[in-house]
Amino acid sequence: MNSQRFPRSARVRTRADFDRVFKDGRRTGLPVLALHWNRDDAIAPRLGLAVSRKVDPNAVGRNRIKRQLRDEFRRLRSTLAPGDYVIVARPGAAQRSGLELRAAFLDLLRRARALPAPAPAGTMPPPSSDPSAGA
Repeated sequence: MNSQRFPRSARVRTRADFDRVFKDGRRTGLPVLALHWNRDDAIAPRLGLAVSRKVDPNAVGRNRIKRQLRDEFRRLRSTLAPGDYVIVARPGAAQRSGLELRAAFLDLLRRARALPAPAPAGTMPPPSSDPSAGA
């Protein structure tokens, strides 16, 4: 359960950190979310969230979006490449369900190649590299 925690060290918190990610990081986007990612092998994955009043004028709606994204990041953190991830919500995010927000976040991470490649589909096991196996 400890791998599921979201300590302060897993958050992008300072303005300088946000500015560095926006200035130096790579960006990929969807109609509902944008991901700014600055790879840094010296630090564990950290998440920053930017959800403005333009996305949803009600704090309850903004907090729902942040809660969904934070929870998905918490679940994926151990598999992510090291670096800082800043998610910027766009106005369409307020009308999306939690599952749709999580799916969009996963899609952004795959586009940025921050997640490892999925296992190949099929029923056969991967080929063995042991020369004594087989024939």
